[in-house]
Amino acid sequence: MAFPATRPQPRYDDDVLLLEDEQELRALIVYNDDVNTFEHVIQTLIDVCGHQPEQAEQCTLLIHHKGRCAVKNGTFEELAPRCSAIQERGISADIV
Repeated sequence: MAFPATRPQPRYDDDVLLLEDEQELRALIVYNDDVNTFEHVIQTLIDVCGHQPEQAEQCTLLIHHKGRCAVKNGTFEELAPRCSAIQERGISADIV
């Protein structure tokens, strides 16, 4: 069996770059206030952020003593609905 003298050679484009969808990670910050109770903030973090009770309590103590706490990290698209849900419960929150 004879092979052709010339085979078609595959062409590779060295200039092709694979672009990954890179999204900047952000933090959902909850701020201290003189209005909401510990219980309300703890329950909100459990309901909205999926925290375990112990984690929610620790975050609430940090919020109280430090004035704020990063309660969740993620992309803006992941955090925006959580931030809105926290704000709807009367708690100050922002994404940074």
